[in-house]
Amino acid sequence: MAFGIDRKEILRWKNEINAGKIAFLTHYWIDNRFPGCTTVTKVGCKNVDQLISWGEPYGLMPQWIDRKLNYPHFDLFGEKQSEILRKEEQWEQIERFRL
Repeated sequence: MAFGIDRKEILRWKNEINAGKIAFLTHYWIDNRFPGCTTVTKVGCKNVDQLISWGEPYGLMPQWIDRKLNYPHFDLFGEKQSEILRKEEQWEQIERFRL
């Protein structure tokens, strides 16, 4: 279950993906499969090859890409989420979600 974001933020993320950019969207999230994780960052790009190349330096595997709904993306959470957001200088999301 996702919460803590609004429709405008989701549309911005989708528009950036459709424009061929690497796009970040963080929101609060609850999933019993991942105890202790309260947020997830979706990092997407319409160009899957570009997304794969972006994820390689972070050790993200191509098979981890969620390819549903025309918005291919990696789901980041936990320590990897925080590490990548810092390296990508996504300060607004880090501060907003206290990562």
